[in-house]
Amino acid sequence: MTSSIWTEKYRPQNFSEIQGQTEIVKKIEAFVSSGNMPHLLFSGPAGVGKTTLSLVIARQLFGENWRQNTLELNASDERGIDVVRVKVKDFARTKAIGDVPFKLIYLDESDALTREAQQALRRTMENYTRTCRFILSCNYSSKIIDPIQSRCAIFRFKPLSEAEISLVIDKVAKEEQLTVSAESKKALFEVCDGDCRRLENIMQSCAVMGKDITPELVYSMASVAKPKEVNELLSVAVKGDFISSKKKLLDLMLNYGLSGLDVIKQVQREIWNLSIDDRLKVQLIDKCGETEFRMVEGSDEYVQLESFLAYAVLVGKK
Repeated sequence: MTSSIWTEKYRPQNFSEIQGQTEIVKKIEAFVSSGNMPHLLFSGPAGVGKTTLSLVIARQLFGENWRQNTLELNASDERGIDVVRVKVKDFARTKAIGDVPFKLIYLDESDALTREAQQALRRTMENYTRTCRFILSCNYSSKIIDPIQSRCAIFRFKPLSEAEISLVIDKVAKEEQLTVSAESKKALFEVCDGDCRRLENIMQSCAVMGKDITPELVYSMASVAKPKEVNELLSVAVKGDFISSKKKLLDLMLNYGLSGLDVIKQVQREIWNLSIDDRLKVQLIDKCGETEFRMVEGSDEYVQLESFLAYAVLVGKK
């Protein structure tokens, strides 16, 4: 994913600056301070600090020579076996500059590597373990073959909490002289969903419009409907007014430029805030899953969303 200027500007330079992932950072810091470490596998959602932590490790290990001793590759761009056989092997063969006895290879989005490339990587990790350490980053560790997983210390990253996101917002707002109210902070947390990179992208987009960041501006820049409007849409449907809910749905999609998948994900979150029986909420969640599956498989988004609203009307009448 492309990073904004702010994402690079506010990227932590040492372990103490990293927000969240406290337990993981403690363990990694212990590895680095000992001057040795195993191969690492970082698994977790986007924007939670996997790449940042990898770059901090490189800086702390090698100091000024970290660029010469670190190879950073994005496996989703270069996912074939030739990359492992040529680029990775050529880099791994040579001795590190400085006191640390090994170099560092960071493979981002390594779950995009083909199985053949992963098998070649497994052999490379075996053969060059004296001169090289690998850090593999992925969204889904289940897509990494077992022989690689068994050679790595696995760390599972989690999305940042509201308190941690709030600290990042305060830091950026102070540096950029922005005014962010409590309501705006809540809106930023809702739209970024624990993703720090997305948070900084949205804040940078809002700052272009003005120094005062409002909830309306946040939802507009993130192309996300206000939770209140989604709640109204569902409430009207559950009360049995299909025509009005259908009109509200169309207005939402046109005003915010939302896709069907965007809408159904927001609907799923807001179902739990409806004033109906929990059993009915569960039925609506189940229908959400079916609707999303059909859209992913290629069904018409608006037809599927109308079908969901019709089901909500029937559920409401029960």
